[in-house]
Order: sequence, then C-alpha cells, then structure tokens
Amino acid sequence: MKEAIKKVDQLKTELAGLMPMSSEDKRRLDKKIRLEFNYNSNHLEGNTLTYGETELLLVFDNTTGNHTLREYEEMKAHDVAFKLINTWAEDKERILTEQDIKTLNQIILVRPFWKEAITEDGQSTRRKILIGDYKQFSNSVILPNGEIFHYASPTDTPILMRDLMHWYRKNKDSTHPVKLAALLHYKVVRIHPFDDGNGRVSRLLLNYVLLKNDFPPIIIKSKKKADYLNALHIADAGNLEPFIAFIANQLIWSLETSIKAAKGESVEEDEDFEKELALFERKISRKDKSPKFSEKEVWDILEFFFFPLVQRLTGAINRAQNLFTQREYWSLISKTNDYKGGLHLNSIQRKSTNPQILDFIQNAKSMWFQYKFTDPKNPKIKISEWTFSFHVLFEEKRFKIISPEWTKEFKYGELPMNEERDAIISQAKSSLLEQLNNGLDL
Repeated sequence: MKEAIKKVDQLKTELAGLMPMSSEDKRRLDKKIRLEFNYNSNHLEGNTLTYGETELLLVFDNTTGNHTLREYEEMKAHDVAFKLINTWAEDKERILTEQDIKTLNQIILVRPFWKEAITEDGQSTRRKILIGDYKQFSNSVILPNGEIFHYASPTDTPILMRDLMHWYRKNKDSTHPVKLAALLHYKVVRIHPFDDGNGRVSRLLLNYVLLKNDFPPIIIKSKKKADYLNALHIADAGNLEPFIAFIANQLIWSLETSIKAAKGESVEEDEDFEKELALFERKISRKDKSPKFSEKEVWDILEFFFFPLVQRLTGAINRAQNLFTQREYWSLISKTNDYKGGLHLNSIQRKSTNPQILDFIQNAKSMWFQYKFTDPKNPKIKISEWTFSFHVLFEEKRFKIISPEWTKEFKYGELPMNEERDAIISQAKSSLLEQLNNGLDL
C-alpha cells in the first residue's frame, strides 16, 4: 500500500509540473475519463451498454442496440451525477453532507422500480426500490459459498451514516486523500445504505474526494471486477490495506493517462480499438434485428413518453383555466391513423387483461392527445376557443411524433429525449399566449 501511494504522489507531482494543460488536451482527457468512468461503473453493476454505445449516448445523445430503457436512463443519469461531483469538488470550502449522498442515489436511479430481492432468512421476494432515501428493508446478499452476508439494518443505517459523516469531517484534512477516498468508499459499501445503487454511489464519493484534492478520477474497470470484489472481501475480514492499495493502483492509471494528455500524447488504448471493432461487428450481426412494432413497444411509448408528457403538458396549461368557462382534454389510442373510434387511455395500465384494451394495444396505429379551452370568462378576450393537440403514428419499423410545428421519426427501442417533450410543451404555451394576446380587446 505504501509503495502504491508513494507512486501516486510522484505521478501527481509530475502532472502538476505539466500544468496548465492545453484546452484541446484537456478536452481529450475529460472525454476519455468521462466515458471510461460511466461505462465501467455501470458495467460493474450489470448494465449491458457497450463502450461505443455509451459514447453514442453521452456524447451524441443518440442510441443504438437493443437494451432496456432503464439501462439508457441510468447511464445518462450516472453521467449527470459524475458532472455534479466535479462541480462540488471545485468548491474547496464546500462540506459533503448526508443529503448530498442521498441526492446522488436519487439521480442515478432515476425513478422508483421493482426488483428481485431476498428476505433476511434467504427467501426470494420482490420489492419496490425507492430512491434518494435510506433503505427500508434488509439488503443482505448471498455469497458465492452460499452464506448470507448482512449489511447494516434499516434501523442502524441512519445512525451509521451520521457517524460516517462525522468520521469524514474529522479525517478529511489529516488523512492521505487516497486512503481517505478508499475508506469512505468501503464504509459506504459496508453500510449499504440504499435499496440499490450503493456501488455506484460509493465510487462517485470515492472520486469526489480525489477530485477535491486535485487528483484525477479513478476508473475501476469491469475487467478487474474480480480483483475489486476480492479486495472488498479482504477488507470485510478486517484487513483494509489491500483495498487501499487496489484503489491507489487504479489511480496510477488515471495519473499516467493524464500525463500522456498533458504531453499531447494519445490517451487511447489498444482495447479502445477492440471495443469499437466489437461494436461494429455487433451492428453488422443485428442489422436486420432492430425492434419492430410490437405490444411491448406501444406500452413503452405510453409509459415512458406519452403519459409523462401528457401529465406535464396538462399541468402547465391548467394554469390558464381560470380565464375560461370550459376546458376539456382527452387522450386516445386508435386502430387507424385517425382518432375517430379510438379508445380513451385514462384507465389503461400495462398489466391490463381487458380484451378490448389488449386489442387496441396490439393493433395500434396512432395515439392522440388534445386540450381545449372554450368560452372566455372575460369579455375582453375575443376568442371562442383554443385547441392544442399532438399525436403518434405507428409504422412497422418506426414511429412518428407529430406536433403542430414538426414531425420527428424514431426507431422502436429509441424514445424521445427531454428536448422533444420540452419542445411540445413550449409549443402549447406559445400557441395559447399568442392566441390570447391576438384576441385581447382593450
């Protein structure tokens, strides 16, 4: 451990002597570290996006491959959390809090979800994973030898987390940053304070400490998962030095990569070529296997795009309802490209067994939303009504979102980003304000 930390200090001194780094070299390094950290930290937890798909998502805001929506969402959310710890670390006077740790968990998990789990006596169960707050149930794990490893109980967790923050504040200025970062990571993992996301949160906190002390972030590569877990298991047995040494050795890679960038050298590795080549080969092998129209795709669009957008849109426009006597809004799913004869979506749920609902889902051709105000309360408003609508058209290999100002096409398995949702809401607001102002009689 001491030798590894000594090497870390030597490399940090060498890197400091090469500062400031040119903006282009810094850009190359930041991109490399960002992609490596997000890809590997998520891959350690089972995310199946490849390195190339991670780059496509985070750098170009595009998707490829056939992965679950949660995998895409959590990769993007993890990137947001990584940027956040960088921002926190820039403020040298800022103190890390328990709420910060909860915030990281809330960001990376995106939204509540259901997950398989085990009870304290080893029985399989299924629990709803809440985000941004400490666990409500025991999250013990089964070890490879079949034994159950018990983390802190839900009752003890808040106390232990408070103690942890006290320990951190007491030691943050007197302990070597590498040792401090490694121990903070280990202590969080040992408590396992959340229902899910503990590994990712602990690695974010590890890097927060390093960044705050002017070290580059470290990447625990997924190919070293066995070494990583073994070092944690040794720490569980009471010997923390191997884990601290493991962390220090990963930091050596980051420092050496940073030095290469500062010297204007390439930061790409042989394995980066292998990653990209593997992605290309996968693209070829599944070029005709892209998702097509299916019941699952319709449910995904409903659950993760249509319903959330309708909720946000109505919430925004409802603010104007006090100006009108009447309002109405509806959403429909139709088996034709017209809304006539469609089925109201108000009560549709994914687990529905209603034959009529399933028929419309399986044979959907379009999805519609309309919002209407009529009969202004104030006689100065000289308009009879205002209407706004958008709809989705389903085709065999693609679906289209059609709003008053644009039409956009998407592949199945690919959902609109927040930008498209925000744009539709903005269109509705602008349309209403324009019609109100044009119809105002002063």
